[in-house]
Amino acid sequence: MNVDGWLADTRTSYDTVAVSYADHVRDALAGEPYLRAALTLFADLVHAAGGGPVADVGCGPGHVTAYLHELGVDAFGIDLSPAMIDVARRDHPGLRFEVGSMTDLDLADGSVAGLLAFWSLIHVPDEAVRTVFEHFRRVLRPGGPLLVGFHVGDESRLKTHGYGGHPMKVHVHRRRPDHVAGRLREAGFAVEAQMLLGLDESVPGAVLFARRQS
Repeated sequence: MNVDGWLADTRTSYDTVAVSYADHVRDALAGEPYLRAALTLFADLVHAAGGGPVADVGCGPGHVTAYLHELGVDAFGIDLSPAMIDVARRDHPGLRFEVGSMTDLDLADGSVAGLLAFWSLIHVPDEAVRTVFEHFRRVLRPGGPLLVGFHVGDESRLKTHGYGGHPMKVHVHRRRPDHVAGRLREAGFAVEAQMLLGLDESVPGAVLFARRQS
């Protein structure tokens, strides 16, 4: 799987499902108390570190970006899909959203106070994870907090249909928390905490809290 191929497939797939996906997740956080708690803790860590701009990388339709904004965080969203960014701007006109790729973040070194990747790494193949985490470290200030959420497991599968029954072509990668934590450490992060979610569900989730080391 080459980098250009999976990026193009991911962009096209989410352009196709953007409106349906936004409808699906618009109120999703209301029923997820543990995710809301994780986001609140992340916001507290950003404030404790002095505040500043926070990048929601892979923001989709912007619902998490907006939630962080409600918590007093200066959050902005980045997504690979132009259609997703159009929806985010439509639904949250007062916030900043831009098209971009986590494999080549167009942000200055040390320019963000915090960074969030909430279930946006699930389509990134193993061979690209190192590059993504190195970009996360580059754009974060020393000591800046990072929150990563993902599906837990050992499998990768091809997703061919998505929200609203629209066609998609994306690989969905499930990873073990210890594996993700190890990759973060290799990239220069200190891993501070993890939370496991939905342990009795068919596909559990996990969030990792990390911090850029100096």
